[in-house]
Amino acid sequence: MPRTDVYLKVELSHSRDEDAAALAAELCRMLRKQYAVRAAEVQSVHPRTEDQPKSSL
Repeated sequence: MPRTDVYLKVELSHSRDEDAAALAAELCRMLRKQYAVRAAEVQSVHPRTEDQPKSSL
């Protein structure tokens, strides 16, 4: 059975009291559970200030 690596960029909007790393870990958990993903990991979390431009997603 072939395997494929998929790289995603996800832009989250969250309140200041929510931990972005915890939200990212929860996304990985959901991918593993809902879609039978073999492995999912958070490689980095980059907070963005309000004055930085939005990504081109």
